[in-house]
Amino acid sequence: MDELLQNHLFATHAIAASGSVVFATALTYPLDTIKSLIQVGSSSSKQLTASQVINRVRALSGISGLYTGFEWLAWGKTFGLGARFGMYEVLTAFYKDGREDNYVYISEALMAGMAAGAVESLTSSPFELIKLRAQVTSASHFSRSTLVTENKAVVPAIARLLCGYTLDMRTLNHSVGMLSILNSKHPNMVSAIQEYPWMMTGSGRPPPVYDVRRPSQIISLEGWGALWRGLRSGVARDSIFGGIFFSTWQFLHRAMLDWKAVGMDPPPRYDEDIGPLSPLAVSLAAGFSGSVAAAVSHSFDTAKSRSQCIVLPKFISMERKLLKWKIPGKRFERITGIHPADRTLLYRGIWPRMARSGIASFVLVGSYYLSINYLVSSN
Repeated sequence: MDELLQNHLFATHAIAASGSVVFATALTYPLDTIKSLIQVGSSSSKQLTASQVINRVRALSGISGLYTGFEWLAWGKTFGLGARFGMYEVLTAFYKDGREDNYVYISEALMAGMAAGAVESLTSSPFELIKLRAQVTSASHFSRSTLVTENKAVVPAIARLLCGYTLDMRTLNHSVGMLSILNSKHPNMVSAIQEYPWMMTGSGRPPPVYDVRRPSQIISLEGWGALWRGLRSGVARDSIFGGIFFSTWQFLHRAMLDWKAVGMDPPPRYDEDIGPLSPLAVSLAAGFSGSVAAAVSHSFDTAKSRSQCIVLPKFISMERKLLKWKIPGKRFERITGIHPADRTLLYRGIWPRMARSGIASFVLVGSYYLSINYLVSSN
């Protein structure tokens, strides 16, 4: 009977947590779209604003374009936050083992949060990449000539690597014309050049992001490793975010408990004697912690977003390995995955991300408490 009750209680918490994550993600997803498009669309000479991003998405995809890729982020957040909070609870359980009071020090919360953030990054990275490319597609203007038509044959190399993509024949013919100094006795030089992977777009450049946005396209062209592109900056971002979030939340939680204990007679010996805090106060503390953590870790979030928006075919990755290509930048930039060209862009979109993270954390914790109270009381 006790085992059945424990399983029922676990299922109740799992349902409440999953519903809270999806609700918070849905509520704040437009802010995430605005943030991502500002990050990948800005340059050192061009600063995109939130109004410009909204107008462009609305003109090309409609207002619903702000929710493009939502399902991928919802899945990623569900698994990622489950991994983050699960790992945090496991680590803090070791810290609290053997203590009379059920208390975690701020330094312990910082270290446990950093480890939990790293696990979250490994879990949610593939979902974030597909989500980001869907968001870019909603704000991208591309001609219909890049899409496959039934009357035009697709060369085998493109059919294997890029499902649904057709050459820009004018650019390809121009590239062939530049090779006119070579021996032209080949029976069909154009068809031969089309078979080379680097000519798949007709220009020698990788295809645009909006042509490599589905999981099957990403895996066939870029390989399985592309799903974890930007992992270094992602681990740095989520480790810092998790550490700052949990340590700040623990500090505020301790301060609220001490404030509530003022004037109690006799003075409480343990935290359990003080009683539970208000769900609103806990939610506000979580929202503030989320905003602070987002501000501190935002530069790594920009680096990850910009790296995920680059299409890197498998043959280029292989060439870099064979040539022992060195990652550009200083040592800190190489370790954390920041490209030197992005140094002046690292804080683009910081305000939408702070707002999204703060609101999402507040709604997540608040809706979780409300769901638990409702489910427990109804049963």
